[in-house]
Amino acid sequence: MTGNLFDAVPVGRPDEEITALAEGTGARIERIVSCGQASPPGFWYDQDRPEWVALLQGEAALEFADGASLRLCPGDHLTIAAHVRHRVAWTSTEPPAVWLAVYYRG
Repeated sequence: MTGNLFDAVPVGRPDEEITALAEGTGARIERIVSCGQASPPGFWYDQDRPEWVALLQGEAALEFADGASLRLCPGDHLTIAAHVRHRVAWTSTEPPAVWLAVYYRG
């Protein structure tokens, strides 16, 4: 299967768009497009497996339950260990934030 991560990037959608690009035993790769979305107040992701995420376009900020925060620009990437509570503080609208996320067994 071939494709381009920037094909049909939605603009101004009320919800994030999550597209599964590949999935196999122990791993899942997604393209996520955020158009100004953020995690709801008080909501924290607490995932049971590590996540490697890269911001390909736009800007975004993550917050962590330990009080740390991180602003992301195109090309920035990080690994979030399993059960590290985190949330999306904000994402850009113009251009939309395009993420590549890989969830895997640690």
